[in-house]
Formats: sequence, C-alpha cells, structure tokens
Amino acid sequence: MSFGETPITIIGNLTADPELKFTEGGAALARFTVAATPRTFDRESNQWKDGTSTFFRCAAWRALAEHVAESLTKGSRVVLSGRIRQHDWKTPEGENRSMLAVEVDEIGASLRFTTVTINGKRPTRTAPAGDDAWATTGSTAANAADAEPPF
Repeated sequence: MSFGETPITIIGNLTADPELKFTEGGAALARFTVAATPRTFDRESNQWKDGTSTFFRCAAWRALAEHVAESLTKGSRVVLSGRIRQHDWKTPEGENRSMLAVEVDEIGASLRFTTVTINGKRPTRTAPAGDDAWATTGSTAANAADAEPPF
C-alpha cells in the first residue's frame, strides 16, 4: 500500500454474482457489490434489528478476480480488505462523473455462518507484465474519457 491511500475492511454480502471481464491486455477484472448491514439487539423488543445497509462497489484484478468469480455468488458473506479509490470519467454527453469504489487486495468467505472447503486450486492464467490495471477496454488517451469506469 502506498502512502496516503485509504485502507478499508468490509464484512458483508454480495448483492449479485461477480461480473468477470478481461482487458484487451488479458488482465481479469471482477466487479461486484458488497452490502454491509449493521445489526443491533433491541432489548425492549428482545429482537435483532437491521440498520441501514451501505453498498460498496468493488473491483478485484487478475488471479484474484478469477478466484472471486469462480468461488463467490450472490448472497456470499465475505470479509475483504482493500483501498478506497476515486474514479473520474466523462459521459458521452460530456458530463463529468466521479465515484468511490474499493480496489480489493484480499477477500475470503466469512466462516461465521457457514463452512467452506479449500481445494488449493492454482491460477490458470496470468496477465502480461506492465498491463494497465485501470484500462478495461484498451482505450487510448483520446477515447479514455468515454470509457466505462472499471467499477
């Protein structure tokens, strides 16, 4: 992690199956959203109550991306750590857009409510060295503003 980056740890559930794409350079990218919902115990009603969910847009790259896509599905409870990133782009209409997302460094299934089996499977492919981690369509500087954000 570089100086000045904003680390984050999230525990929550995937809202949909991860979406796996590949850059023109061959780098795998998995995009997914994790919903984190706080729960508190209400002593008056003697019941657990859910708070307001927070939704985190996440991206995992290369072998991690492929492992996420092969291992996790909608509803999977996960524990992840990563860095908050801001992504800026321009719409085809020329409007400036910005969003925060999490670039995932580590992710695993939470064992709090389930069990998992580790199979030790190794990555089957790797991206070429020097691939631009943020390029999802192989866009050039001239058309990068119109590119879909990687999250």
